[in-house]
Amino acid sequence: MVIPFSIKKLKRFFFLAFFISTTFLNSSVLNLSISSNPSRINPILSSDSASSTVSGWIFNGLFKYDKDGSIINDLASDYKFIDNVTLQINLKQNVQWHDGEQFTADDVIFTYNKIIDPKIFTSLKSSFVYVEDVIKKDDFTIIIKYKEPYFKALNIWMSGILPYHILKDDPDLMRSDFNKNPIGTGPYKLQTLKTSSDIELIVNKNYFDKVPKIEKIKYKFLADPTTTFFMLKQQKLDLGSLTPLQIDRQIDHQFKNDYQIIEQPSFGYTYMGFNLSNKKFQDKRVRKALSLAVDRQELVDILFFGHGKVCTGPFLPDTFAFNNKVKAPSQNTQKAIKLLKEAGYTKEKPLEFELVTNANNSTRVYAAQIIQYQLAKAGIHMNIRVMEWQAFLNTIVMPKNYETILLGWGLSLMPDAKPLWHSTSNKKGGFNLVDYKNTEVDNLIEQGAKTINQQELSKIYKKIFKKITDDIPYLFLYIPNSITVVNKDIKNVQPALIGVMHNQNEWIKP
Repeated sequence: MVIPFSIKKLKRFFFLAFFISTTFLNSSVLNLSISSNPSRINPILSSDSASSTVSGWIFNGLFKYDKDGSIINDLASDYKFIDNVTLQINLKQNVQWHDGEQFTADDVIFTYNKIIDPKIFTSLKSSFVYVEDVIKKDDFTIIIKYKEPYFKALNIWMSGILPYHILKDDPDLMRSDFNKNPIGTGPYKLQTLKTSSDIELIVNKNYFDKVPKIEKIKYKFLADPTTTFFMLKQQKLDLGSLTPLQIDRQIDHQFKNDYQIIEQPSFGYTYMGFNLSNKKFQDKRVRKALSLAVDRQELVDILFFGHGKVCTGPFLPDTFAFNNKVKAPSQNTQKAIKLLKEAGYTKEKPLEFELVTNANNSTRVYAAQIIQYQLAKAGIHMNIRVMEWQAFLNTIVMPKNYETILLGWGLSLMPDAKPLWHSTSNKKGGFNLVDYKNTEVDNLIEQGAKTINQQELSKIYKKIFKKITDDIPYLFLYIPNSITVVNKDIKNVQPALIGVMHNQNEWIKP
């Protein structure tokens, strides 16, 4: 029996088979992990790391950082400063929201109005206090008026933009369904979101920039870091992070064959802070003696098996604010003893003080013990007190009820020295925790805040860096390495200052 089958139908059959094989069978998935549930997938409300991480795939800002930490256009096509307080931004005209609607200036103005809305609780508010007005010139041009020249004039517009056409009539953005069903302009769209379950994103094929080659991102919900490590070892994740102990003692040759290991300094440092209102530490010779008595490299070697670097000052290495001419002091116990003697401390009358740190960070506790041992070689008696985190903050740190503390700060590509180092930040609720005062530093911070030229700002911040380190309000101790592992099957992975994900749209996963 002969079954009639036309050539036209045969062609249609082979086309359908090819479409299915290329679209479904060969579609690639990037398997990642997430340890907590996103609270609100909304770029102006994302206060937790899980929400910020997922929002980053779905939304775009007007600007972003390139791989070297320089500001480049994102939704903006170009910009110019008309004068020191007036910024014109032209918007890209080929951008669509995930639902197909056109992105326009209305979206930017709507987002700004929501950020400054007193009914919206967002950490972004403080960044926009210098904005006087945002004016729509036309559908693809906005004019931003600042109250005064502002060194973060571009940076504040890196936050994701919200869709006006969807949210304009929403009565309560804080509780909106949009926060679980977001529509953005980004390279990926949200496909699946369930509490304490996997999260799936699919590629936005109408993305205005390079469309990612990886079709789907799947976040596996793994609350326990041990489980995450186990999943990496089983090759069920394409990307993850390792601790120094894991990389040195807990992975084998096969793991190294399966994953590319990328190490770079993390965006944070640990310091020992002096209470400068305490008479003991107002004598700079004492602070310098303590600095010389500490072996920072030994801290890195013991705490991180060498997977870290000595911190030399308050700003992120390899950025415009970092002063590479400032070096960390080498340990010199004899010189430390001599300085202490000049300040009135001897074997019979040794320098004695207390260091307080938090119990939930075992690395800091170990660091305190190592420092205690190192200082003892110079005849210094340092007692250690370890406290629960909230009690530590509420009764020790914020009321400045201490002699010395061991704490850490995050580091930013665009640092703002005012909260930590300006004398006016030495107040209740402020972050100048050590009562640091230097009129020259105050003046430089104020000058920098009104400098929109990046080269001039770099010169100012390098001066601030040196003056602070010369004053020794902190012992800047160490910056741990961030250790990232990436599936070796993924092509085009290029490590950079801002991390490995900066060019994810070019990654290819067979």
